[in-house]
Amino acid sequence: MTTVTQLIADETATRRPSRTAAITAVLCLTGTAVSLLQTMVVPLLPEFPAIFGVSHDDSSWLITITLLTGAVGTPIISRLADMFGKRRMLLISLTAMIVGSLVAAAGSTFTAAVIGRGLQGFSVALIPIGISIMRDELPKARVAGATSLMSATLGIGAALALPLAGFVDAHLGWQGTFWVPAGVGVVMFVAVALIVPESSVRTPGRFDHLGAILLSGGLSTLLVGITKGGTWGWTSKPTLLLFGASVLIFALWFPHELRVGRPLVDLRTSARRPVLATNIASVLVGFAMYANMLLTTQQLQMPRISGYGFEMTVFAAGIAMIPTGVAMVVFSPSRR
Repeated sequence: MTTVTQLIADETATRRPSRTAAITAVLCLTGTAVSLLQTMVVPLLPEFPAIFGVSHDDSSWLITITLLTGAVGTPIISRLADMFGKRRMLLISLTAMIVGSLVAAAGSTFTAAVIGRGLQGFSVALIPIGISIMRDELPKARVAGATSLMSATLGIGAALALPLAGFVDAHLGWQGTFWVPAGVGVVMFVAVALIVPESSVRTPGRFDHLGAILLSGGLSTLLVGITKGGTWGWTSKPTLLLFGASVLIFALWFPHELRVGRPLVDLRTSARRPVLATNIASVLVGFAMYANMLLTTQQLQMPRISGYGFEMTVFAAGIAMIPTGVAMVVFSPSRR
């Protein structure tokens, strides 16, 4: 009996490294897929007004709506993952990514593209859920390295997406920038279903419905105000009303989150100095990263007659942005 037990233990120990590597690889590839779909539309932003017959301000919603749904959906989906299963919510997020990509590609209208991009934004939750699964399922010694690699996928996806967008646009048209994420999403859905186990770690309790509604309303009014403020005027009545509504909603949301037993966002933990400093730094770095990608790609493609453009094609602009993605990979946290 002892010999049999020892053999089983040895076999399990032999399989564990390969299982750990497989889970890490699949979760990191889902992170790369998220970065891929987020970034692929960036080089095409200057082209979208002519493609859909809309203004440049309106075309920016193809970026804004993804950020909005990602900001609103990530804490909600993450809380549901803690309650009902991380793998389950991972698959649901991938389904939203696939459906959104198909809607945008097949719809061929600006409205369909905005709806599709909105659904794609829910896939942002894949990254924190993936990191949470790593913490639950991987050996403790491998968690730090796997988490660092998961973070690096943002740079890997960006490095791939920028030149890939130009190549896909040249051969498949703008719809290809949505067909490709749909195909990648299907592959990742199958991989997650087959390889990633469901975590047994759960945090039971009631879902904070009011907190989710207030957070959604506060973020929505804030981002719409920021997006349209330049067009409407920063002191115009609609802009001020949106900002005022956002302040009022968050004024209700903060005390609610402090009172509820199982908050959607743990504000007390978030207010701790290390967490707060990290979150502030993340916001500033994220803002700088997106501003760099959005503004630089548009400058590269603007006509020379503008006085500051380089009149590059979408593909050439994507190639010129490769160093940005490579730098993100190089300066990502080192694996241990």
